[in-house]
Amino acid sequence: MSPEEFRKRTKTFALRIIKLIEQLPKTAAASVIGRQLLRCGTSVGANYRAACRARSHADFIAKLGIVEEECDESLYWMELLIESGAMKPKRLSLLMNEAREILGMVVQSINTARRGNKSAIRNPQSAMPGAQSAIRNSQFAISAPQSAIRNPQSAMP
Repeated sequence: MSPEEFRKRTKTFALRIIKLIEQLPKTAAASVIGRQLLRCGTSVGANYRAACRARSHADFIAKLGIVEEECDESLYWMELLIESGAMKPKRLSLLMNEAREILGMVVQSINTARRGNKSAIRNPQSAMPGAQSAIRNSQFAISAPQSAIRNPQSAMP
Protein backbone atom coordinates (compact mmCIF):
# COMPACT_ATOMS: atom_id res chain seq x y z
CA MET A 1 0.00 0.00 0.00
CA SER A 2 1.43 3.35 -0.99
CA PRO A 3 1.65 6.29 1.44
CA GLU A 4 -1.11 8.03 -0.52
CA GLU A 5 -3.39 4.99 -0.29
CA PHE A 6 -2.76 4.72 3.44
CA ARG A 7 -3.44 8.47 3.87
CA LYS A 8 -6.80 7.96 2.17
CA ARG A 9 -7.52 4.90 4.30
CA THR A 10 -6.80 6.73 7.56
CA LYS A 11 -8.85 9.74 6.42
CA THR A 12 -11.77 7.45 5.59
CA PHE A 13 -11.37 5.93 9.06
CA ALA A 14 -11.62 9.44 10.57
CA LEU A 15 -14.73 10.24 8.55
CA ARG A 16 -16.36 7.00 9.70
CA ILE A 17 -15.55 7.92 13.32
CA ILE A 18 -17.19 11.33 12.81
CA LYS A 19 -20.35 9.70 11.44
CA LEU A 20 -20.40 7.26 14.36
CA ILE A 21 -20.14 10.08 16.91
CA GLU A 22 -23.11 11.83 15.33
CA GLN A 23 -25.19 8.68 15.88
CA LEU A 24 -24.39 8.20 19.57
CA PRO A 25 -27.21 8.43 22.10
CA LYS A 26 -27.52 11.80 23.83
CA THR A 27 -26.36 10.68 27.27
CA ALA A 28 -23.60 12.15 29.43
CA ALA A 29 -21.47 8.99 29.25
CA ALA A 30 -21.84 8.58 25.48
CA SER A 31 -20.98 12.25 25.04
CA VAL A 32 -17.75 11.97 27.03
CA ILE A 33 -16.71 8.72 25.35
CA GLY A 34 -17.68 10.17 21.97
CA ARG A 35 -15.46 13.22 22.41
CA GLN A 36 -12.53 11.01 23.36
CA LEU A 37 -13.14 8.73 20.37
CA LEU A 38 -13.51 11.71 18.05
CA ARG A 39 -10.17 13.12 19.23
CA CYS A 40 -8.10 9.96 18.90
CA GLY A 41 -9.94 8.50 15.89
CA THR A 42 -9.38 11.57 13.77
CA SER A 43 -5.78 11.98 14.90
CA VAL A 44 -4.78 8.60 13.40
CA GLY A 45 -4.77 10.09 9.89
CA ALA A 46 -3.36 13.43 10.96
CA ASN A 47 -0.43 11.80 12.72
CA TYR A 48 0.20 9.44 9.81
CA ARG A 49 0.47 12.49 7.55
CA ALA A 50 3.00 13.92 9.99
CA ALA A 51 4.97 10.65 9.86
CA CYS A 52 5.12 10.93 6.07
CA ARG A 53 6.87 14.26 6.53
CA ALA A 54 9.33 12.99 9.12
CA ARG A 55 12.71 14.69 9.14
CA SER A 56 14.66 11.57 9.98
CA HIS A 57 14.35 7.84 10.38
CA ALA A 58 13.99 8.25 14.18
CA ASP A 59 11.34 10.93 13.71
CA PHE A 60 9.42 8.62 11.36
CA ILE A 61 9.43 5.83 13.97
CA ALA A 62 8.37 8.23 16.75
CA LYS A 63 5.49 9.65 14.72
CA LEU A 64 4.30 6.20 13.73
CA GLY A 65 4.34 5.39 17.45
CA ILE A 66 1.81 8.18 17.97
CA VAL A 67 -0.37 6.71 15.21
CA GLU A 68 -0.18 3.35 16.99
CA GLU A 69 -1.22 4.86 20.33
CA GLU A 70 -4.12 6.83 18.87
CA CYS A 71 -5.44 3.85 16.92
CA ASP A 72 -5.25 1.60 19.97
CA GLU A 73 -7.01 4.25 22.05
CA SER A 74 -9.76 4.42 19.42
CA LEU A 75 -10.32 0.70 19.89
CA TYR A 76 -10.51 1.20 23.65
CA TRP A 77 -13.25 3.84 23.39
CA MET A 78 -15.22 1.72 20.91
CA GLU A 79 -15.00 -1.21 23.34
CA LEU A 80 -16.36 1.06 26.09
CA LEU A 81 -19.26 2.12 23.88
CA ILE A 82 -20.19 -1.53 23.45
CA GLU A 83 -19.61 -2.58 27.06
CA SER A 84 -21.54 0.41 28.41
CA GLY A 85 -24.50 -0.48 26.21
CA ALA A 86 -24.35 2.78 24.24
CA MET A 87 -23.80 0.90 20.96
CA LYS A 88 -24.43 -2.64 19.79
CA PRO A 89 -21.36 -4.71 18.83
CA LYS A 90 -22.74 -5.28 15.33
CA ARG A 91 -22.80 -1.53 14.77
CA LEU A 92 -19.08 -1.15 15.54
CA SER A 93 -17.66 -4.44 14.25
CA LEU A 94 -16.54 -3.21 10.81
CA LEU A 95 -15.04 -0.01 12.19
CA MET A 96 -13.22 -1.92 14.92
CA ASN A 97 -11.89 -4.39 12.33
CA GLU A 98 -10.58 -1.47 10.29
CA ALA A 99 -8.90 -0.02 13.38
CA ARG A 100 -7.26 -3.39 14.09
CA GLU A 101 -5.98 -3.64 10.51
CA ILE A 102 -4.58 -0.10 10.57
CA LEU A 103 -3.00 -0.81 13.96
CA GLY A 104 -1.44 -4.03 12.68
CA MET A 105 0.06 -2.34 9.64
CA VAL A 106 1.47 0.50 11.71
CA VAL A 107 2.97 -1.85 14.32
CA GLN A 108 4.61 -3.95 11.61
CA SER A 109 5.99 -0.83 9.95
CA ILE A 110 7.43 0.37 13.25
CA ASN A 111 9.04 -3.03 13.88
CA THR A 112 10.50 -3.09 10.38
CA ALA A 113 11.83 0.45 10.75
CA ARG A 114 13.38 -0.34 14.13
CA ARG A 115 15.30 -3.22 12.59
CA GLY A 116 16.95 -0.55 10.49
CA ASN A 117 15.75 -1.94 7.19
CA LYS A 118 14.84 1.33 5.50
CA SER A 119 13.96 -0.39 2.24
CA ALA A 120 11.44 -2.56 4.10
CA ILE A 121 9.57 0.56 5.19
CA ARG A 122 8.52 1.00 1.61
CA ASN A 123 6.64 -2.31 1.61
CA PRO A 124 6.58 -4.11 4.97
CA GLN A 125 4.34 -7.12 5.42
CA SER A 126 1.18 -6.55 7.40
CA ALA A 127 0.93 -7.87 10.94
CA MET A 128 -2.68 -8.83 10.28
CA PRO A 129 -3.29 -12.12 8.45
CA GLY A 130 -4.95 -11.45 5.14
CA ALA A 131 -4.56 -7.68 5.38
CA GLN A 132 -3.03 -5.69 2.57
CA SER A 133 0.67 -5.03 2.57
CA ALA A 134 1.54 -2.25 4.97
CA ILE A 135 2.64 1.30 4.67
CA ARG A 136 5.33 2.54 2.35
CA ASN A 137 7.34 5.60 3.28
CA SER A 138 9.65 6.49 0.46
CA GLN A 139 10.11 10.17 1.22
CA PHE A 140 11.24 12.30 4.08
CA ALA A 141 10.84 16.06 4.36
CA ILE A 142 13.26 18.14 2.34
CA SER A 143 16.03 19.43 4.56
CA ALA A 144 17.23 23.01 4.61
CA PRO A 145 20.29 23.82 2.52
CA GLN A 146 23.53 23.68 4.51
CA SER A 147 24.23 27.35 3.83
CA ALA A 148 20.97 28.32 5.55
CA ILE A 149 21.85 26.19 8.55
CA ARG A 150 25.32 27.75 8.92
CA ASN A 151 24.07 31.28 8.25
CA PRO A 152 20.33 31.65 8.97
CA GLN A 153 20.40 35.25 7.69
CA SER A 154 21.23 34.00 4.19
CA ALA A 155 17.89 32.16 4.10
CA MET A 156 15.95 35.35 4.74
CA PRO A 157 14.54 37.10 1.62
